Amino acid sequence: MSGQSDNCGDSVPGSKDHRKLAAILAADVVRYSLLMAGDEAGTHARLKEVLACVFRPAVRRHGGRIFKLMGDGALVEFASVNDAVNCAVEIQSLMAERQNAVTPEEAIRMRIGISLGDVIVDGADLFGNGVNLAARMESLAEPDTICISGNVREHISDSAEFTIAGLGPCHVKNIPSPVDVFQIALAQRGEVQTSAPADIEQQIRFCTTPDGVRIAFATAGSGPPVVSVSNWLTHLELDFHIPMRRALNTLLTPDHQVVRYDARGSGLSDREIADFSLDASVRDLASVIAALGHDSVSLIGQSQGAAIAAAFSARYPDRVNKLVLCGGYARGRRMRGSEGQIAESDAFITMIREGWGKELDAYVRMFGAFFMPDASAEQLSGFTRLQRSATPPENAASIQLAIDSIDISEELQNVKAPALVFHVRDDARAPFEEGRKMAASIPGARFIPLEGRNHVMLDSDPCLKRFLQEVSDFLKD
Repeated sequence: MSGQSDNCGDSVPGSKDHRKLAAILAADVVRYSLLMAGDEAGTHARLKEVLACVFRPAVRRHGGRIFKLMGDGALVEFASVNDAVNCAVEIQSLMAERQNAVTPEEAIRMRIGISLGDVIVDGADLFGNGVNLAARMESLAEPDTICISGNVREHISDSAEFTIAGLGPCHVKNIPSPVDVFQIALAQRGEVQTSAPADIEQQIRFCTTPDGVRIAFATAGSGPPVVSVSNWLTHLELDFHIPMRRALNTLLTPDHQVVRYDARGSGLSDREIADFSLDASVRDLASVIAALGHDSVSLIGQSQGAAIAAAFSARYPDRVNKLVLCGGYARGRRMRGSEGQIAESDAFITMIREGWGKELDAYVRMFGAFFMPDASAEQLSGFTRLQRSATPPENAASIQLAIDSIDISEELQNVKAPALVFHVRDDARAPFEEGRKMAASIPGARFIPLEGRNHVMLDSDPCLKRFLQEVSDFLKD
């Protein structure tokens, strides 16, 4: 967006500085520099059209005042939080319609942030924490979505037009304390399910670990308890985007109480964490089970969640009824005795630190392909967006390092619960041999190889159907 100022409402009279409370909307064009580098004249023309036909008219309709325009963004003042949110929703809706008429490479996309706060009035311009916080909310928003601060969420109601998901307390630049952040996404026909299916009503609660970390956990259904052990990155309000996780809940809730939780440092759990070790993860699981009040539970662990579930089973054999493991390993990459595996771990952690949160197609494809090589571009993009919403890059890198440093190979012999172990033969993320060794080390475990190569199974994978059927039969026995 070009220009320095644009008064779409009344200017602030007088020149004397004073303070007031205002809702501030910050908007930014996604990948603007990249678009300009590829087609400067075309991008500039399309941006001018968006500004004239979408942005300015929407701001006027909702009583806003554009008080600052930058090359690729704008700051807008509203007297009402609801006006700001309604304006943002209208802008993103109109932008989505326009995207259908152009190629993905030409599309102008926006991310928007909204805050409610104290601002300093300096003539027609505004400064202060309210403005700074709106800019930070915008930087946290995914393309085509809106991020709002917690005090904005308090003033708006749920709507059929959009969904609201809590991203938890987030540390943002130049703001001393963590800020509660919520993301608004437009409801779209045929959209992949991201919230709980309509027939699953989950209740979210919190428990506190021995080291003072608050862990968010959700329960759904009724019957014998089954705990889905947190793995990689989770978000209780967004997890149903993942077909495998959604399918498990849909399968089990009619006959079981299904328990899910967000690992420390991600989702709705505390994010300011120092200890991401396996021992800390096992204590988190123990804290969730204690909060449930059950003497014993069944566990389902996937990926590194399999190691956490197995370690808990070995250390607390009287508290586990049945154990289901899928795509797991007893040793992380750094513990497998290969310089190549350590180098791969280092490279992946570097990629997380450098690429996390960036809307780069190459990064999205590379990162997502480790987990789902057969996924479509849309599925990969959705998967990586979920992970970026779940935790900041520094946490993701620390979690990955802890995962790669796991070694419970000596503990598996102490598992007493009946165990069912699955592994996809050509798993692109966790080697099949590591899953086979894990099963062989657990006394009496049944091992089921699955055909495929996706670490995170997709709806289209035939092996997902067998996995679900075997799990259902095993837990019913």
